[in-house]
Amino acid sequence: MKSIPEASLSCTDKTIPLVGFGTAVYPLQPSQTMRESILRAIQLGYRHFDSAALYQSEQPLGEAITKSIEKGFITSRDQLFITSKLWCSAAHHDLVLPALQNSLNSTPGKYEVPIKEEDIVPFDLKSVWEAMEECKNVGLTKSIGVSNFSCKKLQQLLATANIPPAVNQVEMNPLWQQKKLREFCERNGIHVTAYSPLGAKGTIWGSSQVMECDVLNDIAIAREKTVAQVGPIKSNLIIICACLPNFDLT
Repeated sequence: MKSIPEASLSCTDKTIPLVGFGTAVYPLQPSQTMRESILRAIQLGYRHFDSAALYQSEQPLGEAITKSIEKGFITSRDQLFITSKLWCSAAHHDLVLPALQNSLNSTPGKYEVPIKEEDIVPFDLKSVWEAMEECKNVGLTKSIGVSNFSCKKLQQLLATANIPPAVNQVEMNPLWQQKKLREFCERNGIHVTAYSPLGAKGTIWGSSQVMECDVLNDIAIAREKTVAQVGPIKSNLIIICACLPNFDLT
C-alpha cells in the first residue's frame, strides 16, 4: 500500500492521514472480527482509525494496536491517529472528561486524537465545548472537533470558542458534495472529514446510488479504474473508508 498523504490540523503540530479506516459497522460485528479487520488494516499501512464508544470498536481497536506492535507492523501507538467521539448522552460539561477517560482506557498509551462531539440532540454547546477545550489543554487529546455540524452550528461554536474545531466530520459523497459547508470550513481553517464517501452501500443508512452511478462507472471504465477509486472527492478532504468483514482493504 502506498504512503497515505497527510494534512496539518489547526492548533496542533499533529498531522492527520487523509484516508482513514472506519470502524462503524451495522449490524455490530463480533469483537474478534473487528480486531482482525483493524489488525489487517494496520499491516497494510492504514494509520488513521475512526472509532467511537457507540460503535463498540474501541476495545477491539486497542487490542489490535497491541497485537500490531507485537507483530512489528508498527513500533509505537504514536504512529497512529485515532479519533473517538463524544456521544449525545455525554454532551454535558461534567460528563466530557469521564467519557474521554473511558475511551482512553480502551486503548494503550495516550490518545493523540480529535475527540468529536455529535450534534444529534439539543445541548449546551458552549459549556460542552469548554469541557472539550479543557481536555485538550491538559494534554488528554491533541485536537478536538465536531461531527454533523452545519454552517449555522459552526458559526455558533466559533463565536465563543477559544480553540476552534480542527475537523468537522459529515456525510459526503460525489452525489452529496456539500459545497457550501466545505467552503465555510475552508475559510475558517476547519478540515472536513467525509464519512460514507461511496454512499455506504450495504448499510442500513446508505444506498447503492454512488456505486451504480452511470457517470462514475463511465469515468472508471475510461480510466481503467473502479468506482471506488474514482468516486471519492479529492480536494484535501479526509476520507473515512468503511470497515466491513468483506471489505477490500487494498
